[in-house]
Amino acid sequence: MKKNKILIGTRASKLALIYANRAKDEIAKVFSGKIELIRITTEGDQNHKDRLSDIGGKGLFSKKIEEDLITKKIDLAVHALKDMPSEETAGLITNCFLKRSFPEEILITRDKKKLSELNSNSIIGTSSFRREFQLKRIRNDLNYKTIRGNVDTRISKLNNNDYDGVILSKAGIKSLKLDNLISEEFSTEKIIPSAGQGIVSLQCRIEDDDIINLLSKVNDKVSSVSALSERKVLSILEGDCHTAVGVFSKVNKNNFEISGELFSIDGKKRYYKKVKDVPSNFLNASAELGNYLKSEAKDTYKK
Repeated sequence: MKKNKILIGTRASKLALIYANRAKDEIAKVFSGKIELIRITTEGDQNHKDRLSDIGGKGLFSKKIEEDLITKKIDLAVHALKDMPSEETAGLITNCFLKRSFPEEILITRDKKKLSELNSNSIIGTSSFRREFQLKRIRNDLNYKTIRGNVDTRISKLNNNDYDGVILSKAGIKSLKLDNLISEEFSTEKIIPSAGQGIVSLQCRIEDDDIINLLSKVNDKVSSVSALSERKVLSILEGDCHTAVGVFSKVNKNNFEISGELFSIDGKKRYYKKVKDVPSNFLNASAELGNYLKSEAKDTYKK
């Protein structure tokens, strides 16, 4: 490799830096040069008040980083895969994925109550329509209110009595070593997570053969199948930031399984399917799932 120094672009939040350092450590195993993290403030980091779907969607967390990648201010970018739009940005490629950590959703309440134990009309903070609609299927007598900001900010809002509970990803809570706060954990069967949840992805320029070759050495093959399959479903749905969809795949040596759950724009209709196949056929299985959900939901899931 010609480079003796690699610049990695990352969001500046505490959790994003944990993910970036995880990527840095993996790259350091196959690269002997210097590796430097470049902290980048995104639009999503600047607005902690409004629901993402109202201010531009997931791309707000990746757009500025991708711009710096395209203009060669950095050599590669680290993203939480669930925060990336389903369509790849022109000139870039995302084909390296670190080993998936925890895809599950968790609930944190002030008094360690589980969802079933909360009083009627309790206020639950959630950042997405998907989580809101999924939770309403379990407890439709609770109030669901938008919550934004990093994990620390959300927990402080809970402690300030603005909310009775917040739902977050287990991956983030575990990475921040805050798992002692978890009141309840939901299986991926009970609450299907966001596509790519728990996966850290690495993105580079499509013509940068040196970096592409380097990243191929740290790519986790199982996580890669999960990432590509789940994002395949999103791509077929052509959803936007308002689309309430959960997708999760399980991969082992002999079996591949992918489940998907799509809600109408008002959350009143739910479409679900699980597809099983052999691992080598994962993209076709994912396409089957995506096409089924799209066909069944028709135009109910998009504005």
